[in-house]
Amino acid sequence: MISKIFKNEWFPRVFPFLIFVFFIAIESLIDMVAKYVPQFEKFAEYDSYIFYPIKTVLVGFFLVLFWKRYTELGTKNKFLWENLFIGLLTGFTVFVLWINMDWKFATIGKTKEFNPNVLGMSLISVVLVSFRLIGASLIVPVFEELFWRSFVLRYIVNPKFENVPLGKFTWMSFIVTSILFGLEHNLWLAGIMAGVAYTLLFYYTRSLLTVILAHGVTNLLLGVYVVSTENWQFW
Repeated sequence: MISKIFKNEWFPRVFPFLIFVFFIAIESLIDMVAKYVPQFEKFAEYDSYIFYPIKTVLVGFFLVLFWKRYTELGTKNKFLWENLFIGLLTGFTVFVLWINMDWKFATIGKTKEFNPNVLGMSLISVVLVSFRLIGASLIVPVFEELFWRSFVLRYIVNPKFENVPLGKFTWMSFIVTSILFGLEHNLWLAGIMAGVAYTLLFYYTRSLLTVILAHGVTNLLLGVYVVSTENWQFW
């Protein structure tokens, strides 16, 4: 049974995403328990600093393990250099819109800032910031785009998603994927905006690598912005 699930085409595109979500769920559970069990309050305050490096390494490991199964990133779908400019432009545009949107009314739950300076140890802060930047700009764009744009977007068109061409448009898949992608983020309105932008880019280029590039650029610029301005609420 396990072997059969492992061999399914959806598994390598879904499993890394589920690992990341699992740790988010654990953090939420700890926060909830901390409201009733005082002993958990301190751990709840710092759990994200512990879990982020762990989930980054774990997801990165499985992406490498499954890499040969990502046919949409293989030799038949090489990155087209003519898409480089539009990918960079999309990533930059999403970043600018993200930090300038009126996000205060468009949040899900209480925003939990990732501010490594609260630990008061410079070396640990540098390590945590490095993990955050690497995770956000290199790991997150890969597993999220494999899940949302390669799997979910095509699965809505046809459960046998591997038979659906990359970038095939339907209104249902476009709307549902963009909204669900947005709801994955605390700043849901900004998330939907990003989801729409990345999906439109995918339709235009039919290149998942270009979308991964755009997503990575957005997250890298956002990370640099957060660290340089200390607007930790965006993390």
